[in-house]
Amino acid sequence: MTTVAPRLESERGSPRGQAVIELLSSMRFAISLLTIICIASVIGTVLKQNEPSNNYVNQFGPFWAEVFTTLKLNTVYSAWWFLLILAFLVISTSLCIARNTPKILVDLKNYKENIREQSLKAFHNKAEGSLNELPQAAAHRLGALLATGGWKVKLQERDTPAGKGWMLAAKAGAANKIGYIAAHSAIVLVCVGGLLDGDLMVRAQMWFGGKEIYNGGGLIADVPAQHRLSERNPAFRGNLLVAEDTASGTAILNQSNGILLQDLPFVIELKKFIVEYYSTGMPKLFASDIIIHDKATGEKQEARVEVNHPASFKGINIYQSSFDDGGSTVKLQAVPMSAATRPFEVEGTIGSSTDLSNGTEKLSLEFTGLRVINVENLSGGQGPNGQAVDVRKVDLGSAIEQRLGAGHKTTQTKSLQNVGPSVSYKLRDAAGQAREYNNYMLPVDAGDGVPVFLLGMREVPSEPYRYLRPPADENGELLGFIRLRAALDTPELRSRAVQRYASKAVDPKRPELTQQLADSAARALGLFAGLEKVNGKSSSGLQALADFLESNVPQDERARAGEMFVRILNGALFELDAVAREQSGVKPMPEDKVQGFMSQAVLALSDAPLYPAPMTFLLKDFKQVQASVFQVARAPGQSIVYLGCALLILGIFAMLYVRDRRLWVWLSPHGDGTHATMALSSNRKTMDVDREFDQLTTRLLGRSEKKS
Repeated sequence: MTTVAPRLESERGSPRGQAVIELLSSMRFAISLLTIICIASVIGTVLKQNEPSNNYVNQFGPFWAEVFTTLKLNTVYSAWWFLLILAFLVISTSLCIARNTPKILVDLKNYKENIREQSLKAFHNKAEGSLNELPQAAAHRLGALLATGGWKVKLQERDTPAGKGWMLAAKAGAANKIGYIAAHSAIVLVCVGGLLDGDLMVRAQMWFGGKEIYNGGGLIADVPAQHRLSERNPAFRGNLLVAEDTASGTAILNQSNGILLQDLPFVIELKKFIVEYYSTGMPKLFASDIIIHDKATGEKQEARVEVNHPASFKGINIYQSSFDDGGSTVKLQAVPMSAATRPFEVEGTIGSSTDLSNGTEKLSLEFTGLRVINVENLSGGQGPNGQAVDVRKVDLGSAIEQRLGAGHKTTQTKSLQNVGPSVSYKLRDAAGQAREYNNYMLPVDAGDGVPVFLLGMREVPSEPYRYLRPPADENGELLGFIRLRAALDTPELRSRAVQRYASKAVDPKRPELTQQLADSAARALGLFAGLEKVNGKSSSGLQALADFLESNVPQDERARAGEMFVRILNGALFELDAVAREQSGVKPMPEDKVQGFMSQAVLALSDAPLYPAPMTFLLKDFKQVQASVFQVARAPGQSIVYLGCALLILGIFAMLYVRDRRLWVWLSPHGDGTHATMALSSNRKTMDVDREFDQLTTRLLGRSEKKS
């Protein structure tokens, strides 16, 4: 007795181990894992992955950025918990296959011919009938009929009190059970392929191979070996930026807190980058003509890489990912926004920086981007409400209408126009704080007949640009507006402009009104220039006039007083422009351009204090150099995933559209003939099963008594 119990326990296994295996191989456990993977995939799709930490702080705030970093939600697909879930899903599905496949294979071979006659009468689809032949002959004849219909048949002879009886057992649709194996195997293959093509190999080299993430600067060639992955790395996916007429053989693998460098067994040389645009300014085609240089043999291979048309070399696929600036050179004209600075020119390369000084203040000018084409919707110069279209505003209504499809008809017409190149740069102070600017090279007519310069500024990258729109003068330059703004800050010129305006506006017959109008004009200019405090707070521009009227004029008189104040301000500013031109020796502005220029200048002068830079940089000349961004990937799991997808399609098709059916016909002697009892079972009860059973009953038994 003492030797039996341990043997039985060893055969059955540990109860705790059995419970763990039962849990891992259960459907509820696999569905739970799939649910978590789906939720994680949604997060990984919505939340941008592998972005610098500062981007998450700027967009979501420090609290949520810390949450994302702690839970690895910014690197979902390479997070340890995601890889662990995938591994458990592979184990769970594999155990499920291992547990059920032997049963399925046994069931595929088993015809279940030993079923009893009484059991057939318990089926939903059953029928009885009589045949005018002996059971043996009937069994062989019916078996032959079923075989011609695609059924697999097995006959069994039995002894009965009345003589020899025959059981005919047939089956069809065995692919349904094969579909179960194929679908579950597909899940395993897809997960294994995903693990191989993901960051698992890279993580393994970091865990066990001594590789470390690099978060410093400098040249790629100077990065130490512990931050580089070998050419024999079995799986990776990285980015490679190559400028025209240059070559590179090191890819960058972005990580959450830095990068890893992947050395390639070849070098990619970019001969030419081609880009074509739609009328909307969106890129229609971008492609790269490249030469691949094999490092080992020196072999050269020319190739063309387009979107969805990659090149391949030594098992590494080269995809066209995007394009970027490859080191374009720009010449900028520094235009002073205040009298404290002087104009000058500066040259630089996109991606580089240069030091500037503004008196005692030290600044760094960083050249960040060059766009040669900017297509904007000018709508024939007029917006839907008859107002001039702001080509740089965010129009939510128009954005929604553009996405409503062909079913949404609109009477608004679009006038898409290339408004020319633009340059973006940053001005960084000595404390490291930077503002980003985006300026257009050419003045743009936004619809009111007055060309304006678009000078954009934003505090943080997550914000849209806010644009100052100073008008271009009669020579198409910004100098006229800068001269007027400098004159507004000069007391002597303001005084001369006020006296000239008052003397011209007052009737010579009423000279006593001249000084009153001069005082009003001086007050208006002073408020507009921000020289007075209203209600104890500093303000300027049109807002200062509005604050003054609100605090000093009764509500029912504000409209008339405001109209008068604006008329006085416009007249004084017109004379201020004339005085500034005389002092600089510039001819007066042509009469046909004065009204438009001054109207736009008033708005720009009112907004100018919100433009904090001491100077703005206008693009004077440039030489564009294109660069292509390639994605290079060695994906050993790609073929495995493709096989898994094929098996998944076949498996689901087999499980959904192939019905597993089994048919039994019991033939027993009855007088000179045979009594037949027939039954049909299926893994799914549908109307098709009932219809098929009716057809089988008529074909095999002729007229019969059907019972259900």
